[in-house]
Amino acid sequence: MKDLIVKDNALINASYNLDLVEQRLILLSIIEARESGKGINANDPLTIHAESYINHFNVHRNTAYQALKDACKDLFARQFSYQEQRGKGIANITSRWVSQIAYIDNTASVELIFAPAIIPLITRLEEQFTSYELQQIRGLSTAYAIRLYELLIAWRSTGKTPIIETQELRRKLGVLDGEYKMIADFKKRVFEPSIKQINEHTDITVKSEQHKTGRSITGFSFRFKQKAQPKLEQKINPKRDPNTPDFFMEMTDAQRNLFAHKLSELPEVGSEYAEIGESAEDFTKRLADMLLEPKKFRMFYPLLEQLGFSSKKNESTVKLVDQVKTYTIEDHKFIAFNPRGSVHLSSCAFNIARDKRYKHLKKDSEKMADFESRLKTMLLDEKQQSQFFEILRGETSRFKPN
Repeated sequence: MKDLIVKDNALINASYNLDLVEQRLILLSIIEARESGKGINANDPLTIHAESYINHFNVHRNTAYQALKDACKDLFARQFSYQEQRGKGIANITSRWVSQIAYIDNTASVELIFAPAIIPLITRLEEQFTSYELQQIRGLSTAYAIRLYELLIAWRSTGKTPIIETQELRRKLGVLDGEYKMIADFKKRVFEPSIKQINEHTDITVKSEQHKTGRSITGFSFRFKQKAQPKLEQKINPKRDPNTPDFFMEMTDAQRNLFAHKLSELPEVGSEYAEIGESAEDFTKRLADMLLEPKKFRMFYPLLEQLGFSSKKNESTVKLVDQVKTYTIEDHKFIAFNPRGSVHLSSCAFNIARDKRYKHLKKDSEKMADFESRLKTMLLDEKQQSQFFEILRGETSRFKPN
């Protein structure tokens, strides 16, 4: 499974100044929370090992732990700010990034606990959010380039940004008030190197335009597009007979919906097939329809196999249970609920919302109905569903096969 970063757009748009290692520490923490199944809360520490930092960013082994250790100390003193709608007004909020840190020399690891204010910004997925793979920023060597990439892909659906005033762009990139005051210095030291790195090392190609008031540059806008990916047809295993009927007729409606959702999250699929301005939901529905076509099913099949689909009946551990299907993924049972009106999906979300073991997932001001809706989204995701296995085992045992 690729390392996915999810950040709320309020956090993407926040004004803060982190250096490169601090940025990377935050990103590794998000991945650790998702992959461990712990999630992010205000009580449990997330552990980042120097080995993970080395593997993800190809840094020197002799300096990795000390860099993480220093970044952890500095992060404890950092603040960030963002805006949030409050009734008829907008609240300007300032918070720390973390409430507690620790470092363990014997294991070359650091621990951190995110501050309460940042938790809902990173974990909530029901509103606007930006997701990307860690590999897309692996080659970016400055914090400015990482911030600019994050800002740009928040507009991925349109491929262009509005005009961003120069001072606002400086704040969003983390440029301090006393740094690069001359526009020529800003462009030479921050702006142009960031554009160059993004074009060379990420999945998008960016072009910028500067806007003037009189003779002064007062803002910038951006247009970008996904880089071309290798055609998916080239990945098909030549040993398989593409004309075999069961090569494309084994998927049920529930499987199509589930794997269409998974396909929609792959960069190579999005760059090749997503249409500009198309919502994630519409793209997923269109992919599900494409999987009904034998030719397109064969085209996607190598990726479907990577995502856990098997067309052979004797390889499938699927058990149909009144719109609910379970199958083995990485030594645990994943329940593939039908996302369209499943009674059992609603029932599980209802019970989880009222279980004390998961009360930490509910936001303070969140209505119960909104919490249940968010839980449904989490239950449809492999990694997020894993944290609910204990209660799900009891829930699904009550379902009777058709």
